[in-house]
Amino acid sequence: MLCAGRHSGDFSDPALTGPASRRLVDLPWTWLQQVHGADVVVVKEPGACSGEEADAAITACAGAALAVFTADCAPVGLASPEGVIGAIHAGWRGLVLGVVGAAVAAMRSLGAGDVVAAIGPCIKPHAYGFSRADLERVAALLGRGVLAVDSTGRPALDLPAAVRAALSQSGARTLASADACTHCSANHWSWRARGDRQRQANVVWRTSLPAGES
Repeated sequence: MLCAGRHSGDFSDPALTGPASRRLVDLPWTWLQQVHGADVVVVKEPGACSGEEADAAITACAGAALAVFTADCAPVGLASPEGVIGAIHAGWRGLVLGVVGAAVAAMRSLGAGDVVAAIGPCIKPHAYGFSRADLERVAALLGRGVLAVDSTGRPALDLPAAVRAALSQSGARTLASADACTHCSANHWSWRARGDRQRQANVVWRTSLPAGES
């Protein structure tokens, strides 16, 4: 998964970022109108489903690039040996609604077996103070491992831990999780830190068929 931060520009309006997207990944992008929900689109040809309301996209199509845009939420890239890939925009509301499990299940419907994941840059718990009521909602679904405290000692959500828990519940394996905190990093946009309306792009793509296919 490619994570393109502030140095790559603003992707808050993906419909207007064609030249920039081509410089990053020179394939047709599928981008989504993200609504913090659990809907998943199945991309059947490169660039299809762009602009649809959803928070995850999957495909088994060579030449397709799947993009999600973030400024504190967690971007998740998914892949399988069978060549099925996915991209998820995972905020806490989407996690509660089950976006991760929905994306993994949709990949399996296309023939994915061993689904692996990488979690991109997102806000970390020391900067993610959270209401106790909402925190308990997440913990009730994903376990007490999501509970943390922020730098002031207030209740906080460990968003990467929540994503890892959701992946584990879905039967997927987390292979990597980015160290960068979007709140603290000068290289990333952050809603919590500065009220940024800009977004970074997170892209997963396929350029060829899996070995053995033709």
